[in-house]
Amino acid sequence: MRLNTLAWRNLWRHKRRTLITASSIAFGVLLAVTFTGAGDYFYTRMIDAGAKMGMGHVTVAALDYNRAPSSQKRLQETEKLQQQLLALPNVDSVIARIQGQAMFASARKSVGGSFIAIDPAQETANNNLFIQALTEGKMLTDGHGKGIVMGRDLAKKLHVSIGKKVVYTTTDANGDIVSAIARVSGLFQTGVAEVDGRLALLPIHRIQDVLDYQADEVSFLAVNLADQRLSLEIKDAIQQQADFHGVEVLNWQQTQPDLAGMIAVDTSANHISQLLIALLISAGILNTMLMSVLERVREFGVMMALGMSPRRLFFLVMLESFWLAVIGLIIGVLITIPWYIYMTEVGIDLASAYGDNFSFGGVLLDTVFKIRLFKESIISILIGLFSLALIAGAYPAWRAGRMPPVESLKAL
Repeated sequence: MRLNTLAWRNLWRHKRRTLITASSIAFGVLLAVTFTGAGDYFYTRMIDAGAKMGMGHVTVAALDYNRAPSSQKRLQETEKLQQQLLALPNVDSVIARIQGQAMFASARKSVGGSFIAIDPAQETANNNLFIQALTEGKMLTDGHGKGIVMGRDLAKKLHVSIGKKVVYTTTDANGDIVSAIARVSGLFQTGVAEVDGRLALLPIHRIQDVLDYQADEVSFLAVNLADQRLSLEIKDAIQQQADFHGVEVLNWQQTQPDLAGMIAVDTSANHISQLLIALLISAGILNTMLMSVLERVREFGVMMALGMSPRRLFFLVMLESFWLAVIGLIIGVLITIPWYIYMTEVGIDLASAYGDNFSFGGVLLDTVFKIRLFKESIISILIGLFSLALIAGAYPAWRAGRMPPVESLKAL
């Protein structure tokens, strides 16, 4: 009889034990998909949201701009650079922006903050989070206009509303202090206090005039990608081009180190949790296979007395572990698919626990808990659990192959 067939029949001698062990593997699949899928979903949402709040997934700026931002450090020939960046694969958009610090003043109060100057012709809801967060008024429509869109909390501090005038004071390209007047056209609320209480959006061409910039000079170019996982690859591709040798190219981990650090810590905690679950599952598999081996000591003795080599006996038990893993994975996939579809399309609303304004690392998050798996995550889960089952069965298989035939026949 072939070893494969014999292993399959041996596995079903104790159907209940086999099904319980297979169910533990299936439960491991469900937990791994949930934990890994939650990470893939939320990390992507956080990174994309952070990119839409200004710097993009990849940032092209003047040298040393990220370490010490200044109006005197500016990127030139941006239109030419934009066209080259848009020609790269997986690049969705390249947005020119100017960023700086400013003092905002109304008739009643002055508040320090920061601004991002945008070109309304380039900004959309897909690359600008503040368009989605607009709660009152309208977004800027003219790059040369005198409008200003600010966070709702900043407007409250200044005691201004839609249509009111605001004076902003900043430092221009020559290091001189300059001021200009704007009229509030809209208010946004992201739910992140640091953003809503300090940030304002201004028209880019107006700011270029105020800061004494040329028409093709900006602080940086924000490169938004179709897939945030490609940020390092795109960064390397940009740096290899001759026109970008004299500029600074950074990925989102470098421009948003706080967010990158929090994701790294959370990822480590997630991996530790999954490791503990994996150890529990492997202990169950090890216990099942070891019990099976110890119960069949006399049987193994007879088989070796009839000519079966210890090596073939080892492979027999390993084949039993193989089929146990296959059954567990099949059951796991069957029970996980409905759960995955539900969590991908509907999810669980956590607003009652966290409130509507839930942020992480200075980035607003959706309070609906969902999961999403990348292809490599699916492969890792299946290979990981399958390998775990085989490794857990290795010791019982080795134990079976090491049994002396004579002593095995004496066993009760």
